[in-house]
Amino acid sequence: MGLASAPSHPASPSDRTGPGQAHWLRVARETADDLATDAAAREQAGKAPVDEVSRLREAGLLTLLPPAGFGRGGADWHTAYAVVREIAAADGAIGQLLGCHYFLSWSARFFAEPSLVARMEERSAAEEWCWGGGFARQEPRLILARTSKGLVLDGRQSYTTGVLVADRIAVRAVREDTGEPLAVVVDPARRGVVIDGDTDTFGQRLAAGGSVEFDDVPVGADDVLGSLSADEDLLSPRAALASPVGRLFSAQLLLGMAEGVLAEAREYSRTGHAPWHPAWPVGTPHDPQVQTAYGELTVLNRSASALTDQALEAVRGGLERGEDLTYDECADISALVAMAESAAARAAQESTTRALDIIGARSTSARLGFDRFWRNARTHTLYEPVAHRLRDVGEYLLNGAHPPFVLPA
Repeated sequence: MGLASAPSHPASPSDRTGPGQAHWLRVARETADDLATDAAAREQAGKAPVDEVSRLREAGLLTLLPPAGFGRGGADWHTAYAVVREIAAADGAIGQLLGCHYFLSWSARFFAEPSLVARMEERSAAEEWCWGGGFARQEPRLILARTSKGLVLDGRQSYTTGVLVADRIAVRAVREDTGEPLAVVVDPARRGVVIDGDTDTFGQRLAAGGSVEFDDVPVGADDVLGSLSADEDLLSPRAALASPVGRLFSAQLLLGMAEGVLAEAREYSRTGHAPWHPAWPVGTPHDPQVQTAYGELTVLNRSASALTDQALEAVRGGLERGEDLTYDECADISALVAMAESAAARAAQESTTRALDIIGARSTSARLGFDRFWRNARTHTLYEPVAHRLRDVGEYLLNGAHPPFVLPA
């Protein structure tokens, strides 16, 4: 087990010919700056992020990953992760929405045949689809049944990211006859699909989460991407990479939240107080306790960031190996990503909590909106419990058990 090792070989050059990472990072920063100007007000309003998705679409960020041959971004995963982290620093909910979109819109490459991948990616890019949904296990399960009319989908999926604004919804369903789990894509405008914006979370309010009811929804052959079975007889090592690829978005999202709250708190510590304020000098850059707190949180965040960079290089190396990837190599990558997600979760929870203490009583101001960082981070870590990732790492180290094939919610 080479748990902490990144690939020793450099990643081979991408065959994509898009604008390049520098361009997309610049676009992401401009979009993040735009989102940051009204982040607190938008979060408090809690409306479906239709306008925010329009901003992402106009910036070209929804079509970042499709091949440049389709006239779109042609970027790689390294760039997609960096973009999500940049957006999450300004607005954690929109960062989650975008990360979910990237993972789901690219998921056909893990599970589907090449011809289907090409058809789906080309149409998704041309029509600038926004993807929502998730492949995590849920109970009760969605059922895919074969009838005299063909395949139909039935059931209800709760709290599904992006569904309020999605052009396509990707879900996990099981075959009624065999129980095999499958990745299925549904047009939300199709007959029998009912979307309910009933989600009332205290955080991640703008992630467009809701419940989806499927009532005898027709499913075409091209709507079934492939198997989500964790059985190694059915799941290739390359397809198994879908788990760490998806989980690494969670780590980048959490790091973005941690970096975002520290950046806003630092700006407020430098400029937000006046000498007459009763909290003075608490929260100012001249308070030794504040300096120590910033130092501790910076070390915590940089450490989590360094571990996440190792995980990113491991994921990139796994994707480069393609069909040559082994199950043991995939397990090593999954364990490293689990470590990174755990470290990022701790950094986000610590940073978003202690930033409130640093600022003091003024952090309770709804106008300033510092509480949104804590609520967003806490909501995400409740849906993606860090204890599960730590258990996976521990069992891998102690017993050599491969981390389970767990896809993000």
